[in-house]
Amino acid sequence: MIKVQDYRPQPFTDFTQPENVQAYQEALKKVRAELVGKHYPLIINGERVDTAERLTSLNPCDTSEVVGTTAKATIEDAERALQGAWDAFESWKKWDMDARARILLKAAAILKRRRLEACALMSIEVGKNYAEADVEVAEAIDFLEYYARSAMKYAGFGAAETTWFEGEENGLLYLPLGVGVSISPWNFPCAIFIGMAAAPIVAGNCVIAKPAEDSGLIAGFMVDIMLEAGLPAGVLQFLPGVGKEVGEYLTTHAKTRFITFTGSRAVGLHINEVAAKTMPGQKWIKKVILELGGKDAMIVDETADLEVAVTAAAQGAFGFNGQKCSAMSRLIVVDEVYDAVVGQFVERAKALKIGTGEENANVTAVVNQMSYDKISGYLDLAPQEGKVLLGGQPLGEVNGKQGYYIQPTIVGDVDAHARIAQEEIFGPVVSVLRARDWEHALEIANATEYGLTGGVISNKRERLEQARHEFEAGNLYFNRKITGAIVGVQPFGGYYMSGTDSKAGGPDYLANFLQLKSVTERW
Repeated sequence: MIKVQDYRPQPFTDFTQPENVQAYQEALKKVRAELVGKHYPLIINGERVDTAERLTSLNPCDTSEVVGTTAKATIEDAERALQGAWDAFESWKKWDMDARARILLKAAAILKRRRLEACALMSIEVGKNYAEADVEVAEAIDFLEYYARSAMKYAGFGAAETTWFEGEENGLLYLPLGVGVSISPWNFPCAIFIGMAAAPIVAGNCVIAKPAEDSGLIAGFMVDIMLEAGLPAGVLQFLPGVGKEVGEYLTTHAKTRFITFTGSRAVGLHINEVAAKTMPGQKWIKKVILELGGKDAMIVDETADLEVAVTAAAQGAFGFNGQKCSAMSRLIVVDEVYDAVVGQFVERAKALKIGTGEENANVTAVVNQMSYDKISGYLDLAPQEGKVLLGGQPLGEVNGKQGYYIQPTIVGDVDAHARIAQEEIFGPVVSVLRARDWEHALEIANATEYGLTGGVISNKRERLEQARHEFEAGNLYFNRKITGAIVGVQPFGGYYMSGTDSKAGGPDYLANFLQLKSVTERW
């Protein structure tokens, strides 16, 4: 078995230290010199393949800048990637578990050395500020190291416990499933991209990775690291393309064994539907692992420390512009402290600096025109459904730069069943809801179809214990922000319309990509 120290999450960088800020800025210069403007081809069976059409990645904070391009895969490319992955699977599935784990550990070591480059590239490509980019790359390293260690418990005959029976040897083998498709999002284009690929890979599967169209460069950067770490040809096929084309083709294909998807509810439900249909020649029931977002709430009651509440609300709502499935988009405050909490929350949000990721602004641009237009539509609706206390406008330009900027927006006295309190906006927009008391607040929190993250700010133990069992969220946080799950510490995933609760970064996540075989020998 591979010899490694116990897993510990990566520490975050302290950007209050001038030397760390300077190092980040030097990395931005390096990335602008070496990576901005780069083109990433497809990678199929270890070969770099260019295509007639390309996907263009724009800087969301300065839309006049093309950050780079990737090849745009065709249906023919998808078919070749699928067949090639099955060919690679024949040898990859026979590797020892610890040999596969070593590749993840080496990839983690490479990423540690190139951590600031990965951060800087995300600041430019998707507009992350320094801290948001840094914690994401730390999470990517954590996924690689945690899944490498997790794989060990699935190795060998008898890895799972069975009951002794006289006269026989009985045991269980964990076997990889085969070839799957990973469709990852743009909001965590480094960590979720690599986590969704590395987990099935270390378990012995092969993966076709289709990154989001808006973040192909950081995905290509991560694939290069995996290949540098020694991953054999065909085990990870890099297939940037349009979801409605290659994504649809692969999710419906008879030879696709499993699908992992993180993204919108509408797309995820469609994938779940089409994957359930058996195609001619298909010999298995496809496995589907989904994470579909949320409409996440934090409750503040009359016993709360208001400074803790306001800090948690600001961090949870406006970190990376609310573009997190875990973001706090509903703030539920009991009537007794409503005015005090909301007043302080508005003042805290007013102080947030709007600008670019490279400037390390608190709030940057949202990712693309589609997001900008969608959020703008909700801003038009906001005055009809509550009182706009802050923001409420799409800006489009900040400090002379054209970009997809949206003001941090707080809407007060929103009804629990209003659209802006029920629908995922995925931007820096918060609905504040007034509750009569604690019980009413908990009722409001559970009054959605989602169940991803939630939080309670309270100093009353009975309420925390009640919420522990009754607050309907896959990840629940007390007296802190509701974003920022750490691999291995807070396994992440929701239920209801938030997904299949597969708990990425958890002790059983790799089991999603394995099947059990029971073997008996009579003596």
